Amino acid sequence: MTITTQYIFEPFTFTPGWTVKNRVLMAPMTTSSSDVNGDVTDDELLYYKRRAESGLGAVITACAHVEPLGIGFPGPFGADSDERIGSLRRLATTIQDGGAKAILQLYHAGRMSNEKLLKGEQPVSASAVPALRPNAETPREMSHEEIEETIKAFGEATRRAIEAGFDGVEIHGANTYLIQQFFSPHSNTRTDQWGGDVNKRMTFPLAVIESIQEAVAEYADKPFVVGYRISPEEREEPGITMEDTLKFLTAIADHGIDYVHVSVGRFFGGSIREEDNRSRVEVIQQHIGTRVPVIGVGGLQTLSDVKEALSVTPLVSLGHALIMDPDWLSKVQKSRDQEIYQAIHLSKKEQLDIPENLWNMVTNAPGWFRVEE
Repeated sequence: MTITTQYIFEPFTFTPGWTVKNRVLMAPMTTSSSDVNGDVTDDELLYYKRRAESGLGAVITACAHVEPLGIGFPGPFGADSDERIGSLRRLATTIQDGGAKAILQLYHAGRMSNEKLLKGEQPVSASAVPALRPNAETPREMSHEEIEETIKAFGEATRRAIEAGFDGVEIHGANTYLIQQFFSPHSNTRTDQWGGDVNKRMTFPLAVIESIQEAVAEYADKPFVVGYRISPEEREEPGITMEDTLKFLTAIADHGIDYVHVSVGRFFGGSIREEDNRSRVEVIQQHIGTRVPVIGVGGLQTLSDVKEALSVTPLVSLGHALIMDPDWLSKVQKSRDQEIYQAIHLSKKEQLDIPENLWNMVTNAPGWFRVEE
């Protein structure tokens, strides 16, 4: 399929009757810039407003924790209390006033947290197995009652997103956070109803989907989309394999998920576990794309990158490209794609509307961004 620039600006309608005006979304990215209460700040609102105004079909926010024990990084905004609804409403309205649909990503960090972030509390997970990373703390295995409460918390966070005026939520089942921890044979060694073979390890994420969908059915009075972000493989041994993921994708399609958002470093990258050079995104599209829309992501930076990706998936999301240049899509629409910034330009800091904490993160992250004067 030959993709034209005009195709990028064609609308796309999801199953609930929910339409985005074009094929490009903003990927969820941590800002670490909220206040101590977990409310969004004016700097964050400016950051989202600037990017929404560039013409994006939808903006998927940074992940919001559904419980206090779900915090996984400094400066997060939360969806864990009704006290956060006002903050979330400001965020949704800002994105929508910019012309884009607003999707709130929901997550729980699980073992990818630490006692400092949790104010002395031990991180929790499916099992008491630490992550394979430097200085990882050993989590506490969640009790059955805690698991049930966390599932309920995802539904409650969805209710808050609806009351705040969001157009949808994205379940963060990727990037080694709690939902992925329950699906992974590395982090889930349980022998009760929440663990075991690949089908039993689906129990928690499928219960989260059901909790969220119940909240949508009860509280939403307009089309409201529910997406799922997934990391298709893990490097750990044992770890999630592509075979596991394809089985899981069939299951979530059966549960009526509205889209699948594939989290990989490179859109056309092959397996990180085995000698298989096929794009993980393309394998997923071939497996599930006729049932569920797939959003592709991963290192897409230029117009030609996006066109090539859209020959595979019906939608793409841009991450780093929109940090480097918030006007990426408007430049494409005006046939000025040759002017798109391909690096973080230190001299253009005031023009990019990036919160200070995020600016410090991206300018001090070797290998993530090319930084130029």
